[in-house]
Amino acid sequence: MKTKVILFIVAFFTWVLLTWSLDLEHLIIGVFIGVFVSFATSDIFQKRTAISKGVSRYLWFFYYIPLLVWECIKANIDGAYRVIHPDLPIKPGIVKVKTSLKSDTALTFLANTLTLKPGTMTVDIDKENGFLYIHWVNVKSQDIEAASEMIARKFERILKRIFE
Repeated sequence: MKTKVILFIVAFFTWVLLTWSLDLEHLIIGVFIGVFVSFATSDIFQKRTAISKGVSRYLWFFYYIPLLVWECIKANIDGAYRVIHPDLPIKPGIVKVKTSLKSDTALTFLANTLTLKPGTMTVDIDKENGFLYIHWVNVKSQDIEAASEMIARKFERILKRIFE
């Protein structure tokens, strides 16, 4: 029940922030949406993940969000530069990235984070061996360790503190 209440509150306040209105109609719709979201997604959060075990994990998550936004801005600028540049300096390819993350949630966050950044896209996850296969628009290295460091390491360190 506690999970449903938390999900309701998050969904309701997200609705209020997205609509940017405190009209009665919007608030009523927000309540309905909050109830729907909390009942539709509460079973996903019933399994106690590591995130519910410490306050520091939430602080790391609040550090992760601006880092993700900053990295996406840098990747967008780099992508725009590559499109505008007359020679179109790209060297696309799929690289193998090593990860030490074990939980499904952490791996999913890492894969989605890398896919959100323009220029990279997660193609496959090999959970058993700890590899992600990433399509990279400008391959700088085929070496697993070097590619892992350039693409995923900064996010991996934070996600490990959040989810594992």
